[in-house]
Amino acid sequence: MIFEAGAPLDVIYFPQSGLISLLVVTKNGSNVETSTVGREGALGLHGALGKRRSYTRAIAQISGSFFSIRASRFEQIVNEDSAVRDLISRYTEILWAEAQQIAACNAVHDAASRLCRWLLQNADRIDSDNLPLTQEFLAQVLGVRRTTVSLLAQELQKHDLIKYGRGRIVILDREGLQACACECYHVLQHDTLPLAIGVTL
Repeated sequence: MIFEAGAPLDVIYFPQSGLISLLVVTKNGSNVETSTVGREGALGLHGALGKRRSYTRAIAQISGSFFSIRASRFEQIVNEDSAVRDLISRYTEILWAEAQQIAACNAVHDAASRLCRWLLQNADRIDSDNLPLTQEFLAQVLGVRRTTVSLLAQELQKHDLIKYGRGRIVILDREGLQACACECYHVLQHDTLPLAIGVTL
């Protein structure tokens, strides 16, 4: 756990590896993933615009290395550099657009194509085709039962698109997986630009 929903954004994290999942938590305890953050982005970035709270629960889904800086310190940097402010605004817009695309994806696309999209999207974010993931987590992000994830993964493995083991998925055929993914992967791949901020901590 990095942030709980409603927690003050007092630290900003820049992943160098690993994957952060942003989750909306319902009253009954269910989780719905709205976005992920990898090496292309940052977590809590709008905390540099003044006192802010997290809208989502943020968890490190795949462990990795993170640079961090106090939000108050980064706010000083932002106030002195309009280019950094513009970059934060652009990245916030990208996250908003991504959340909208994922909401549409969850509403209209089947679980199999969404699984392919999710695997590709997040393999890009960690720069690795080796994804340490549990069936339980994949079921949460796809909004399906754990047994459904198992059946979908077995089908992809049967066609040599992935290798699926306990708590780990390896992408074997990216082109084949892209052919099975919904159009949202290509939309997100085109529209989500890398965030590159050089900060001396």
